[in-house]
This record gives sequence, structure tokens and C-alpha cells, in this order.
Amino acid sequence: MSRKRFKELVRLPAFDSDIRRVAKKFRTIENDLDVFIETGLYLFHQLNVDNNGIFRIIGLPFDNPAVYKAKKFACRSLKGKGVHSGIRVIYAYYCERDRIELVEIYYKGDKENEDRERIKKLI
Repeated sequence: MSRKRFKELVRLPAFDSDIRRVAKKFRTIENDLDVFIETGLYLFHQLNVDNNGIFRIIGLPFDNPAVYKAKKFACRSLKGKGVHSGIRVIYAYYCERDRIELVEIYYKGDKENEDRERIKKLI
């Protein structure tokens, strides 16, 4: 990343495993993720700009940190789809520490929903 947008940005080991798997299909995913963090997450959490692409996951047994699902994720490997690529990013945001923890990434064509058990276990 070119600029530091958040005080902390952590990729959990399970996220790294996911992104390696997704990268086999979509070669640009690492760069696409950097762009998403630099723009999408920055706009949403730092500038309070909501493009209706990031949603808080409700129904978890905790309120802090807030856990989000990003549905608008531009993947250049999926030409013609734009931000409606089907890539989903699950992450936790610790507002008081300005910390992002990347929890899960997947392609909607391979998996329909986030792994709530993983979220509960890792957060």
C-alpha cells in the first residue's frame, strides 16, 4: 500500500489462506485488495462515505468490534463486472484503535455466505 490509511491493518492467517485460494482463479486479487483498502475502506470508515457496498454483519454474539461484509469489490480479473464481481471481504473494525482485521475473502460463486463460526472463533 502506498499510504497508511489506518493505524493498524492485520491479515489473519485464515485470511491469507483464503486469498491464496482465490488468487488461483483471480490473479489480480492482491492488487485489487490494496485498492479496496485504500479507497473503499478509507471512504467508509475515515470519511463516512457510504456507497451501499459495505454492511455490518448482525446477529453475532458480540458488538465490539463491529464486523462488516464488503459486497462491492472491484476485481480486474472479472472483466465487465466492475464492483459487482462477487468477491466478498469480511473484516472487523476496531474504531477506538483504528484497526482493521481482515478475516475472510471468498468468491460468491464458490461460497454463498461468510463463515460465522470462523468469525466467532477469531474475533
